[in-house]
Amino acid sequence: MSQAIATELVNFNALENEPSAERKNELARHVATLFSLTSETCSREQMDIYDSVLVRLADLVESQARAYIAERLAPLRRAPEETVRKLANDEIDIARPLLQQSTVLRDADLAEIAQKQTQGHLEAIAGREILSEIVTDVLVVKGEKQVKRTVAGNEGATFSRKGLVDLMKSAANDDHLQVALGQRQDLPDELINKLISEASETVRQRLVEQGAVQDTEQLPQAAQIAAQRLSNDYWLGRYDFETAVGRIYAMARSGQLDETALQRFAAEDRFPEVVAAFAYLADVGLEEAKHWLVRDDTDPFTIVSKAMGLSLMTVQSMLMMGPWRHRLTQEKRAKALNRFQSLKPHVSKKMFEMWKNRVNS
Repeated sequence: MSQAIATELVNFNALENEPSAERKNELARHVATLFSLTSETCSREQMDIYDSVLVRLADLVESQARAYIAERLAPLRRAPEETVRKLANDEIDIARPLLQQSTVLRDADLAEIAQKQTQGHLEAIAGREILSEIVTDVLVVKGEKQVKRTVAGNEGATFSRKGLVDLMKSAANDDHLQVALGQRQDLPDELINKLISEASETVRQRLVEQGAVQDTEQLPQAAQIAAQRLSNDYWLGRYDFETAVGRIYAMARSGQLDETALQRFAAEDRFPEVVAAFAYLADVGLEEAKHWLVRDDTDPFTIVSKAMGLSLMTVQSMLMMGPWRHRLTQEKRAKALNRFQSLKPHVSKKMFEMWKNRVNS
């Protein structure tokens, strides 16, 4: 948000001349509380106003008031984005609840914060319920011992091959990290064998006692990671679709909504905007689009995308963002792309029309 939005919510001219820090702090707490109580019913315009006001207030108030704002915003599904990003980059006692909980922070935000902030920030991120490879790669490289232990023990974290290899290297002299890795359910067989060969006898015995291994020579085989076991409704409940729909409809009215915009939203990992734009461009209901872009079975998405005439690059970007970043394996993503390329446009259009007729009948 490049400039403040005019609002009667706060008189900033009077507030900036207010000598009492407590008055400013109290006002910031009241605005944050009011927003938290009305966040689910705010329009897009109201959300922008709150964002403008809270960002400006954050520059005027003391750390206790900023911490209060962060605490109120952290658990909300809908929250002002610029305010959340600003406070997530604040000192750790303010940033922690947002880094741990806020679903408004996207992978790019978390990775950027992890690149430049303190170990306290990294540890807070490492404990989030869901972490993608983009974020864990940074945590593994930038994080010190406690960060590595925390992220290795996080069942909702997914790792790239490089990330796991780097963690294995760090575990060579860290029994706690060896145990955390040994209890994971997504280690490839060769890394399991490497861990076993390098683990100390104390660590092996501890894993056996905790039930992480059947015996001292074998760890459990890789299974689905925790994120892939989660339901569609869980994922959809994390996102603010209401604000996104308002943005997309405004773009459509001004003639700015096209495949280029859809691809840009996908590249920025703006899942709600992608869903709303996809629904509008495909002329389908929002609920259908939500489930097509979150479910493990990508066939409806590939058929509709081909019928719409989307490019391979756009489809590829969409398969790499939002819940699919966590839920789809490399093999499933490749299979979806192959399916998209093999589909004939006229066949896809016919299948799509048949589905529409069935739904509308």
